Amino acid sequence: MDFDLIVRGGTLPDGRVADIGINGETIAAIEPVLQGSARTKVDAHGNLVSPPFVDPHFHMDATLSYGIPRINASGTLLEGISLWGELKPLLTHEAVRDRALAYCDWAVSMGLLAIRTHVDVCDDRLLAVEALLEVKKTVAPYIDLQLVAFPQDGFYRSPSARENTIRALDMGVDIVGGIPHFERTMADGTRSVTELCEIAASRGLMVDLHCDETDDPLSRHIEQLAYETQRLGLQGKVAGSHLTSMHSMDNYYVSKLLPLIAEAGVSVIPNPLINIMLQGRHDTFPKRRGLTRVKEMLALGIRIGWGQDCVLDPWYSLGTADMLDVAFMGLHVAQMSSPAEMARCFDMVTNVNAAIMGLDHLGLAVGKRASLVVLDAGNPVEALRLRAERLCVIARGKVVAERTKQETRLSIGGRPGMVNRRHISGSNQRDRA
Repeated sequence: MDFDLIVRGGTLPDGRVADIGINGETIAAIEPVLQGSARTKVDAHGNLVSPPFVDPHFHMDATLSYGIPRINASGTLLEGISLWGELKPLLTHEAVRDRALAYCDWAVSMGLLAIRTHVDVCDDRLLAVEALLEVKKTVAPYIDLQLVAFPQDGFYRSPSARENTIRALDMGVDIVGGIPHFERTMADGTRSVTELCEIAASRGLMVDLHCDETDDPLSRHIEQLAYETQRLGLQGKVAGSHLTSMHSMDNYYVSKLLPLIAEAGVSVIPNPLINIMLQGRHDTFPKRRGLTRVKEMLALGIRIGWGQDCVLDPWYSLGTADMLDVAFMGLHVAQMSSPAEMARCFDMVTNVNAAIMGLDHLGLAVGKRASLVVLDAGNPVEALRLRAERLCVIARGKVVAERTKQETRLSIGGRPGMVNRRHISGSNQRDRA
């Protein structure tokens, strides 16, 4: 069988070494050795071949705006929201579009080929919605971009947010968003969860709410979100993002809450880089670090993935569109240090995040879309340790980014002339002996 493209000799995340044959936009074959020829060949021998990286939580309307009109001096979530309010009147369609497209270029270079981005609908112009709908169309040949209608200033708290949310959905925005903990009262927050889920159910849409992104242990809107998910038959279509209040909740309440989330089939998206940067700012010591109860959720079978959230914007002054950075930080803060847990963190930023977004066409299997990444690493854990270079990125069967392997030249007597920091562990050395 002949192919349009063959990736030769790569190591898959499960440890198999295989050739991957691609025809058009589809993976046509995965075999130890493929006998066919191809117009394009990618040599992946000794390197990890992975599904594409996926980010289920981002803010593309604000990305790359760091320092405009000023820097977040306190580093808090609330000052970031206030700063975003100062920036919104200064936005232009062109500026939002161009910054978003620049970020998408970064994303492609890092093998990040699917992104769910929240877009603020509390600007009556819906300028950012229009700009990101244009971006979505532009990047469609190489990035799956989902848009969430996000009433940043509160679905009820902002006078026109409800109307604008409906307008944005009518314009083609994909998913219903919200921020119940930012409403004026807990009751309004609870009421907003109910109405937002009803809007989604009536339109057959998914739901992704910023939920309980606070240090307040009494912020419990995830409970209402799980209830509405079951009441409206939205199982598998709902995500609760952040859930940072859970790091402050008492254990007895959480022991009742987590089974409810699992029963409802609600997915969870913590954002470790930003959660630990923004939360606990009012603490002295001991200081909370803002990550929700990841390992406890995993133990109950709750689907949980890692999100990026922010890059160079009013809330976060760093970032490079690297989901390996996100997983690396997540495994540290969640203390997921065993080999199986670390490998799971890699799976969270690839396959699990794709499942949360409903992207069933992604993955390393025959018949799936031919979008994949070749990394300068031997396995998923090494990819995390090194935040490995993306040697080749393939989107819909086409090579869209390439990088030469980076090695450092040494000039030390009696030592090797080159070093690249890859390593064969002691157990693997014994296996090879």
